[in-house]
Amino acid sequence: MLRDYREEDAEPIVRVALAAFAEFEPHFSDWPLFNANVAKMPQLSRTGEIIVAEDDGQIVGAVAYVGPRAPKPAFFDPAWPVIRMLVVDPLARGKGVGRQLTEECLRRAERDQAAVIALHTTPIMTVALPMYLRMGFARVRDAPDILGVPYGVYVKALG
Repeated sequence: MLRDYREEDAEPIVRVALAAFAEFEPHFSDWPLFNANVAKMPQLSRTGEIIVAEDDGQIVGAVAYVGPRAPKPAFFDPAWPVIRMLVVDPLARGKGVGRQLTEECLRRAERDQAAVIALHTTPIMTVALPMYLRMGFARVRDAPDILGVPYGVYVKALG
């Protein structure tokens, strides 16, 4: 079940986000700093909409949808809506949670009458990146590395 974020979701979302990214620890040059940034995920509710995935009353995933013209990193076109911080609890993977969260972001971008939606990701994310490519996202340019890990900007045309 998908629903909008509530303040009381902050702690469970941070727990899911930290668990979701744990497998990537060897890749980042400063893991404590990376984790500190991941733990800020609830702050994305200030400029975007956090969508929560629940299974049997437990939060198993979340994503932030940042709409057109909302503040976002400079490597994105300011007019683009963007998908940020898609996280799925490792114990809930393989059930389509990430795809459902991404599809909800696409619906919100269409609601906002956007021509495209964007995200940034890295090849080390060997489940997320292929899913995005299957869903029609295409790499358009490099994004700044994050703590030694290369990232790219991906865009999907809507409508």
